[in-house]
Amino acid sequence: MQLSTRLRSFLILSLFTAVVFSCQTSKENQTTSLFNGKDLTGWHIDVPDMDQDSALQSPFLIRNGMLVSMGTPNGHIITDAEYENFKLEVEYRFAGVPGNCGVLVFASTPRALYEMFPKSIEVQMMHENAGDFWCIVEDITVPDMEARRGPKEEWGITEGKGRRILNLTDGSEKPVGEWNNMVIECAGNTIKVWVNGVAVNHGTACSAYKGHIALQAEGSEVEFRKVELSILR
Repeated sequence: MQLSTRLRSFLILSLFTAVVFSCQTSKENQTTSLFNGKDLTGWHIDVPDMDQDSALQSPFLIRNGMLVSMGTPNGHIITDAEYENFKLEVEYRFAGVPGNCGVLVFASTPRALYEMFPKSIEVQMMHENAGDFWCIVEDITVPDMEARRGPKEEWGITEGKGRRILNLTDGSEKPVGEWNNMVIECAGNTIKVWVNGVAVNHGTACSAYKGHIALQAEGSEVEFRKVELSILR
């Protein structure tokens, strides 16, 4: 059966439109790994003690395709790029003993707190405390603020102030040695956190809405096998 010129043109245009839409959808839903499993391309390291002692080894390395924080000397590994309106998925485990670490979102001014921590909101990974917020020269609001942050007169975002905001549950983590999944969704100035599929925190009215992403070296060896980012549309 012969197709008319008009029908052929319509079918070709429809096919082209479908391909373009499919490509756009794929691009919008694209998930990008923030480390390549080979080196630290796309990141920079800020470890204050390394400024004073050039013999110190960086606490951040790639091992067996994983990004590893050795815990000491203390500092941060920070993305070169800034991000806004994103979902970050992290899979991590404490390699030996339980300890401390964190994911910082909306990171900006380096060494803004205690001459160590960049201005940011920290999503805590400390064992049995995963999902707490720590305000680092940025602020955020959650329901039941006084119950979860302490007396209002002690609140603050700098040294010596009430900067910790407790999560909703400490029962979502896996035993030490097993992999944990943490999802952090930053939409505008709202931050939501899930740990192993459990909603553990939700903050609004954050004083920042974009910035770098950072991982900590804070005393404990932590392995990251996934650090993936999706842009929200």
